[in-house]
Amino acid sequence: MGQQFECLNKQHKEFIANQRIFFVGTAAGSGRVNISPKGMDSFRVLADNRIIWLNVTGSGNETAAHIEQCPRMTIMFCAFEGAPLILRLYGTAVAVHQQDEQWQELYDHFEPLPGARQVFDMQVDMVQSSCGMAVPFFDFSEDREQLKNWADKQGKDGIEKYWEKKNQNSIDGLPTHIVEKNLGK
Repeated sequence: MGQQFECLNKQHKEFIANQRIFFVGTAAGSGRVNISPKGMDSFRVLADNRIIWLNVTGSGNETAAHIEQCPRMTIMFCAFEGAPLILRLYGTAVAVHQQDEQWQELYDHFEPLPGARQVFDMQVDMVQSSCGMAVPFFDFSEDREQLKNWADKQGKDGIEKYWEKKNQNSIDGLPTHIVEKNLGK
């Protein structure tokens, strides 16, 4: 059953490398808890206790708002094929924006994606595995291209306008600082 580890080991890293989806959980001190599914080859393990993931423009920006208030983050992977496994990474994260000094160094770990808005840099303080025997089997068909196509169609100016209109506050009204941290405004 469940086990806890101080860091990612070789088997964890191999499991993560084969996953096509992961889930991010964050919360501020009050308000709603956010859980977001992520894909698009946007996750990298940099060290046994450090991961990064690339966040692209979406309908909300809850993770960035929560991390501003409370840096706790949980990442969850689960096996939809092969042996059952749920793997959770617990730790603290910072949002790195395009105007930040570390942006290019971290962004270079990924293939460029249109609409990229933050890289989340997480220090992992605990890894937990659990059985995952109730998770159903699913077959991967293909990646969705709609978000990438939408961002391509918007272009840089359209994405920036979208950030200004839709991504400046969480659903609980918490600021994300996306405009000043990505556009310098």
